[in-house]
Order: sequence, then structure tokens, then C-alpha cells
Amino acid sequence: RYEPLAYQRTGPGEAIDGKPKYDLNRFNQSYFKRLRQRVIEAGRRGIYVGVMMFQGFSVEQKGSEGVDSSKGNAWEGHPFNAANNINGINGDANGDGEGQEVHTMQISSVLRQQEAYIKKVVDTLNDLDNVLWEISNESHTESVKWQYYMIRFIREYENTKPDQHLIGMTGAPISNPPLFASSADWISPVGKEYINDPPDMAGEKIVIVDNDHILPWESKPDWVWKNLMRGNHFILMDGYMDFRRGSPNQPEPEHSPTRLAMGYARELADRVDLALMVPDTSVSSSGYCLANPGHEYLAYLPARESGQLTLRIKSGNYSVEWIDCATNEHKPSEVMELKDGPVVFKSPFGNGAILHLGKK
Repeated sequence: RYEPLAYQRTGPGEAIDGKPKYDLNRFNQSYFKRLRQRVIEAGRRGIYVGVMMFQGFSVEQKGSEGVDSSKGNAWEGHPFNAANNINGINGDANGDGEGQEVHTMQISSVLRQQEAYIKKVVDTLNDLDNVLWEISNESHTESVKWQYYMIRFIREYENTKPDQHLIGMTGAPISNPPLFASSADWISPVGKEYINDPPDMAGEKIVIVDNDHILPWESKPDWVWKNLMRGNHFILMDGYMDFRRGSPNQPEPEHSPTRLAMGYARELADRVDLALMVPDTSVSSSGYCLANPGHEYLAYLPARESGQLTLRIKSGNYSVEWIDCATNEHKPSEVMELKDGPVVFKSPFGNGAILHLGKK
């Protein structure tokens, strides 16, 4: 049901859907033109785009052991299904009615087609700054080596180009150890610890926490602040235009508090010297703090706590500012002379709050 697609449908012969078969050696330029235009439009709005090269949902029936005839099978629409192309490409080598082999190193002819597609995508977008590459969304657990190969392939190919972009590998159902062991620049991990107490990975990878992979269809505003203070990034998925949720034509309102928190966090991140601040659980009594010791501190006080926050700081004159996490209200900053050691601060807000100290 999607148009345009990456390959031209020239025939001869009909694919499973009754339309002409694909010629995998002929790209559909309108597909790449639309891709480029969408990334440009996002860039004009200050948005980075995660460009997924491949999609795990396209090669198998998720949630099924084998093919379930009562469910739609995405593999029947895949260009690498032997019934859908004129090039003799067969992504279902074991004949089980699904194409999991497409996301492995098993079929060399498939791999060559994927390499050609990646080159075309990179050629289309290389000169645009607001791009992150992602190998595949939710590919099966046997795809790890294939994803490792694709990470290397993109990096080597882009090194021949004027610009280079960060390359990502994402989890679910793949677990976290293969993500951290990869050569990817950024990862999207799994695990509920990223909701309540995100681990500080000490810069081992750029971490983009996706609520779909830690708390599907749900979101909590404090998840945003906790991940910011542990050095992570965050993205939100709701049911907007998702047919599984009835295809709502507006973003779902229950996620509005989290969307607002993301905007407030982005605004705050642009104001501080984020490049010099690192997570440090020992600085703040709440355990959530970004610190450039002796220069700048950013600490989160969750709503459920006492309303007091203790910071271990270095002496100096600091501007002190409180920010209400729910409303983004800022209490006008004042300059305070502070001594070495723990200092107790009282929040003026009843909600969760952010304390910002900047050396004067």
C-alpha cells in the first residue's frame, strides 16, 4: 500500500499483488527524490532524521512462530521475494514463507543488492547535515553479524564522500550486549532501567532511548529528565498515523506532557555548555546531575522527593536558577557565594524541578 517504492515495477509478469514485478537493477528516482525532500524539510525545522536503511517488519510475521495464514504477511510484498522480481533474487532460501535470510549474510546476491541500495541512499543524502543512519528497525536476533557488516560498509563508502554521518544500531529483539559490542556510533538500547534509573555508560556509545523499546505506547515526562542527566538522548513514538492504533490523525494527547518535557529539555540543553558537562551520580542527592565541576551544574529533583536538593560543589560565585519541569517556569536567578562541599537548596516548585548553577 506504499508508494513510491525504491525499485521500478517494469515487469514482465505480475507480482503477488497483481502489479508488475520489480526490476531490482532499476531504481525508482521518485522514491529518492521524495526521501531527499523530506530530509531537507525536516532540516529547515531543526529536526534530525534517523534514516532506516532496512526494516525488520518487512521480512517476517512479527509475533508468530512461522507463517500464520490468518495474519497479513509483509514478506509477500517484499521486492526480494522471488515471486516479485524479474532478477532471480530469492530472499527465502529455506522456503518457509518468510525472508529472515535477507537480514543475514547468507545470500550473496541479496547482499549485493542491499549494498547498491545503501550507496544510492548515501549518494542522495550525503551533503545534508541533519542525517543519522540506522541499519534496521527491529530486525531479528540472527541479524547481528549482517548489521555489523552494514555498519562497516556505510562507513567505508561514506569515507569516500565529502561528509560523514553517525551510524546507529538499534535493539528489540536484539539485546544490549551486541549493541555495545558493535562499531556503531550510536545505539538505541532495550530495558526498563532506562525508564526509572538509566545507567551512565560513561560515553561508551551515544545512547538514544526510544520509548517504543523500553515502554511501548507509553511515556513519562520524568523519563526525559532522567535520561538527560545520564547523558542520553530520547525519542518518542506514539500512535500518530499508526494503523495498529486506528490511524489517529493527530499526535495522541496522553503523550503531551512528555513532548513538552522533551522541548523544555532541548531548550535547556541549548543554554548550557553541554559539551563540557558529564553525568555524575555522586554530585546530587537525587543521583541525577550533569556537572562541569567548579563551573556549571544541572541537577534534576523528581517530584516525589522532599523538595530539597543537596549538591556537592566547588566554591565560587554562582547564578542559581530553578526551573519547573511541568510548566517550564523559571525562577529568576540570583548570585550566591557558595563554599566547597554539600549545599542544600530548596525548590520553589511542587512539581519535579531542575536546578541550574553557573559560575559567575
